[in-house]
Amino acid sequence: MSYLEAFLLALIQGLTEFLPISSSAHLILPSAVFGWPDQGLAFDVAVHVGTLAAVMIYFRAEVVSLLSAFFASIFKGDRSKEAKLAWMILLATIPACIFGLLMKDIVEVYLRSAWVLATTTVIFGLLLWYVDRNASLVSDEYQAGWKKALFIGLAQAMAIIPGTSRSGATITAALYLGFTREAAARFSFLMSIPIILLAGGYLGLELVTSGEPIHYGFLLTGILTSFVSAYFCIHFFLKAIARISMTPFVIYRLILGFGLMAFLAFN
Repeated sequence: MSYLEAFLLALIQGLTEFLPISSSAHLILPSAVFGWPDQGLAFDVAVHVGTLAAVMIYFRAEVVSLLSAFFASIFKGDRSKEAKLAWMILLATIPACIFGLLMKDIVEVYLRSAWVLATTTVIFGLLLWYVDRNASLVSDEYQAGWKKALFIGLAQAMAIIPGTSRSGATITAALYLGFTREAAARFSFLMSIPIILLAGGYLGLELVTSGEPIHYGFLLTGILTSFVSAYFCIHFFLKAIARISMTPFVIYRLILGFGLMAFLAFN
């Protein structure tokens, strides 16, 4: 890996982690199309650290409020809307943890291919378009009960399939349940904190036990680039969806998916 490759991969991770266009698809594509080598565990950990820092700093007020309310609900019996939301986010995280542990090897062996990426990119793009077009857009994230949280959590678990998009799946599910676009995005972003933290911790443990050599220059490049790009991505995405629908992201997914299919068919 060169510094240019490290920069571009971290930029892609930061820009696509929170958009409904699949970060995994964009990270696998360079190796499939350009023959770039796998970035390795250390770099995966670095970009997870960068994107986690971005979402936590951007939503720092909400994170502090939710954590305070969560512990107050345990020790003081707090029943505020913040406490309820914190518990719903925790509940929504459970399905992805279970699916991730049970399905990781199957996904790595059978589903991590360019054809799967292309197909899921198109299918889940069309699903996002249909749901967004018919969404009632009446609820905010504080109205999520346990059934809604679990439904969105199951959608997040589906995103273990490459090309699905974690944010795309969770936003689609939230829109289907009647969330506004802004609320769907906020709930999706807040849900990403525990799942990225767990995924990064799991990868970090693998890195420690693997004995893989660490290139600290690439590591720092990955952290800083993914942090900056993810932070600005979150900011502008939340600003944009207040004015537009999900259609531009659907169009992008269709172009990406069918373009990849064409490339694979003629190569």
